[in-house]
Amino acid sequence: MRATVTAHKDYTISKIDDRVYGAFLEHLGRAVYTGIYEPGHKTADKNGMRGDVAQLVRDLKVPMVRYPGGNFVSAYNWEDGIGPRADRPVRLDYAWHTSDSNAVGIHEFADWCETVNTEMMLAVNLGSRGLDHARNFVEYVNGPTGSYWGDLRKKNGRADPWDVKMWCLGNEMDGPWQVGHKTADEYGRLANETAKALRMFDKNLELIVCGSSNSDMATYPDWERVVLEHTYESVDHISLHMYFGNRAKNTANYLALSEKLDTYINTVASTIRYVKAKKRSKRNVYISFDEWNVWYHSNVQDRAVLEGNEGWPHAPRLLEDIYNFEDVLQVGCILNTFIRRSDVVHLACIAQLVNVIAPIMTEPGGDAWRQSIYYPYFFASIFGRGTALQLQVNSPGYDADVADNVPYLDISAVHDEDAGTLTFFAVNRHGTESLDVDVALQGFTAGQVFDHQVMTHTNLEAVNNLTNQNAVTPKPGTGAKVEGGRLTARLAPHSYQMIRVKV
Repeated sequence: MRATVTAHKDYTISKIDDRVYGAFLEHLGRAVYTGIYEPGHKTADKNGMRGDVAQLVRDLKVPMVRYPGGNFVSAYNWEDGIGPRADRPVRLDYAWHTSDSNAVGIHEFADWCETVNTEMMLAVNLGSRGLDHARNFVEYVNGPTGSYWGDLRKKNGRADPWDVKMWCLGNEMDGPWQVGHKTADEYGRLANETAKALRMFDKNLELIVCGSSNSDMATYPDWERVVLEHTYESVDHISLHMYFGNRAKNTANYLALSEKLDTYINTVASTIRYVKAKKRSKRNVYISFDEWNVWYHSNVQDRAVLEGNEGWPHAPRLLEDIYNFEDVLQVGCILNTFIRRSDVVHLACIAQLVNVIAPIMTEPGGDAWRQSIYYPYFFASIFGRGTALQLQVNSPGYDADVADNVPYLDISAVHDEDAGTLTFFAVNRHGTESLDVDVALQGFTAGQVFDHQVMTHTNLEAVNNLTNQNAVTPKPGTGAKVEGGRLTARLAPHSYQMIRVKV
C-alpha cells in the first residue's frame, strides 16, 4: 500500500499549547498512595514521595497535573488534607467505595509538583458543596497572608501563595453517577456564579467548566450549549472526557475510535462557535480534554470493590489496566488527533499518571516501570511542541463501526521553528500490509532524518509488567530518508513511528 502526504511550512493549524500533554492524579486506588506517595520506599524523599516515580514523571516533562479528581472531588472536603497529619480525618469516598487517610493533601501535592517541575490544575467540589467551598479553597491556595485563609496556609507551613491559575469547576456534573449530579441549567447557573466570584478574587484565573462526560451521554451535545449559554463570558475552557476500549476484540474498529474522538471535538467546537455568535461575544472558549485514555482491561477485576463487597479499603488496586502493544497504536492516534485539533484543544490530561489507568506502574516497596503507552505519550510530550501543520493526506482506508473510509495512515506533524525540526508521528492501522509513505516537504529546506523511532510487535497482546518491564519498547528505525525535498518511509503493519527531520 502507498500513501502520499503534503507538508507545507505555511499551511499551519495552530501553535500547540504545551499543556495538551498534561496528566491527571485522583485520590483513586493506588494513584496517590503507593503511587507517588510511599514513605517507606527506598527511594522516598523527606516528604514520603517516591523518587523513582518522580524521575519517570520528570522524563515526560508533564506540563501540568489535574488534582484531586475526578469523581472523588464531588464529595471531597479539601480542609481534611491540611494541618498536622495526625489530626486529619479518615473519610469514606462514595465515588470509588474506598477510604482516604488524607495523608496527602494540597501541601503535599504542591510540593510534589515542584519536585517534578509541573504546574497544578485544581478542581473544586461543586457536587456536595458549592461556591463557598470553591472561593475558600482558591483563597487558601492563592490568597495573601494577612487574611484568614492565607494566614492558615502560613500556619500550615507555606507563607507564599502557590498562584495556581487553572481551576476546574467541578467534575462530570452531567453524570447521574456523580455526587451532586445536576441538570445543565442547574449546573450552568452554579458554575457561572462560582466563576464570577472567583474572578472577583483574581480576574486572571483560567476556569474550566464541565462539558459532557462522553459523547454517548443522552444530554450531549445540548449540555454544552446550555452550560455555555450560562457561562460563556466567565470561563475559558469547557472540559470533555473520553475513554477507549476494545471489548469486542476487533482491532480495526478499536483503532478507528479516534475518528469518533475527532467528531466529538468538532461537535463541541461548533457548539462553542454557536454560543459565541448567539452572545455576540468577542471572547474565545477552548476545549480542555482533561480525561482521556484506554480503559477497559480492569473492569471485571474491579467489580467487587466498586460494588461495595470489599467494605471501604484504603488504596486498593483499582483501574489498574495493564496496557498492551495494541494500546500503543490507540494512544498514538489519540495524541495525533489532539495535535491536529490544537486550534481548539488547548488543555488535555492523560488519565491517569500512576497505577490507575496509567503509563507508569509501581509495586509497593518495589519497582516503578513504564507501561507500553508511556512511549507514544513521551514522544509527543517531548517532541510534539511547536506548530501543528495542516497536512494533505491521501491514504487507502477501511469502513469501521464508527466511521467510513478510516485512513490506514494516521499522521500528524509538528514544526519547531526555533529548533529547526519537523517531527512526524505516524500509525499504520493495517494489520498485515506495510504502508509506503511519501511526504512532499514544501516550503522547507530539508536536511536529513536524524531520529527515527519505531514501535511494533508480533503480538498485539504483549505487555510490560513487573517481571518483564521492557517487552514493548521503541527501537531505532531504518529506511526513512529525505531526497529531493521528499521524505519517504515504510511503516510496518500495526506500527507506531516517530520520524524527525532537520529543516
